[in-house]
Amino acid sequence: MHIGSLLLVVWLIIGAVAAGQRGYYNGSVGSCTKATTIGATVLAGPLNYVGVNPRINCTTPRPSS
Repeated sequence: MHIGSLLLVVWLIIGAVAAGQRGYYNGSVGSCTKATTIGATVLAGPLNYVGVNPRINCTTPRPSS
C-alpha cells in the first residue's frame, strides 16, 4: 500500500470517528442535510479536532404547482 493511500484511509477513519463523537450516526439519515453533514465531517477528517465544524445546508427541489 502506498503511503498516500494509507494516509487517505487514516484520514477518513479519523473523520468517521469525529462524526460518531458528534452523534451524527444516531437515528436515521432522513434528510439530505444530515447526510451531507456526515459526509463533510468524514471528509474534513482531522480538521474537526482543530475547530473546523462543517455544516452543510441544502434544500431539495419542490414540485411546481
